[in-house]
Amino acid sequence: IQFRRGGLRATAGPRLTRSPEDMNIPFSQWTKEQVCGWLEDYGLGQYVSLTRQWIEHGQTLLSAAPQDFEKEMGMKHPLHRKKLQLALRAFTTKITEKSSELDHIWVTRWLDDIGLPQYKDQFHEARVDGRMLQYLTVNDLLTLKVTSQLHHLSIKCAIHVLHVNKFNPNCLRRRPGEEKQPSPSEVVQWSNHRVMEWLRAVDLAEYAPNLRGSGVHGGLIILEPRFSSETLALLLNIPPQKTLLRRHLATAFATLVGPQAMQEKREYGNATGHVPLTTTAKVKPKKLGFTQFSHLRKRRPDDADYICQIDSGGLTVNGVSRLSSTAHRGLSPSLDRQVENGFQGGEVGIKGL
Repeated sequence: IQFRRGGLRATAGPRLTRSPEDMNIPFSQWTKEQVCGWLEDYGLGQYVSLTRQWIEHGQTLLSAAPQDFEKEMGMKHPLHRKKLQLALRAFTTKITEKSSELDHIWVTRWLDDIGLPQYKDQFHEARVDGRMLQYLTVNDLLTLKVTSQLHHLSIKCAIHVLHVNKFNPNCLRRRPGEEKQPSPSEVVQWSNHRVMEWLRAVDLAEYAPNLRGSGVHGGLIILEPRFSSETLALLLNIPPQKTLLRRHLATAFATLVGPQAMQEKREYGNATGHVPLTTTAKVKPKKLGFTQFSHLRKRRPDDADYICQIDSGGLTVNGVSRLSSTAHRGLSPSLDRQVENGFQGGEVGIKGL
């Protein structure tokens, strides 16, 4: 069977890049040319020539260890190796995840939406796609040169919103709708641009441009208990001496996030040992085990230090902040109804590796 290129977008997930003939053939039996064609479509075309010299068929890749990808294919970028491992695992388990439908071009647009366009080059070079977002770790972000604690939290909350919306590529809201007073379940899906529109609506237009590149989006505002009106005032560069303006922002902020999130933020702010968010705090690397991607081969979920871990208790953010189970309310309008029917967040879990 000849490998035929379809009119498909480059870098879409493996499920999308296989031609109808290939879908009936296990990856292990794919020919050398089929595998190389798939690598090209998957955004890893720079490795095709060495791969062609190395492999006989798909099984060669399935049987290989991560170090073989570097040795035989010249794959030195750790996130390229992770991308390949995740795809090969999907071929082996035959589990299709919605995140695999989001390619690396989509991820660069998503970075615009969450207010972090300054990282687009690094994410693009690493070919980070939707499935990699789902299994992103703290050290992966550091590899991508994201060191700001605030930006880590921004990405975590944004991935959480993707999880809850089943990786719907259009779940973020960029423009104002008809709503006069948006609910938290709507605000949580606001893009960075939509938050700037809100600032204009509450007469803070002159400060709105300061949110560009800040990582502020609706998910961060609602889901991160340490993100307060003081954090926002800091990011907007509203001088501390402008007390009336800051008070106006605090009132508008409280109305925006709603009483439940405000109560959680107050409780968190009043807790012993509370450290307010700053724009300068950096994230330190997590200590790695024997091999950086050993968690891709092991089955124990606790081996994986994912950026966004969702369990029955809520969202764990970098092992620091944690949402209560009631905070599942307001994550998406469709899930609000499930919460009312006794939903406890179990359906939104990440499959253990």
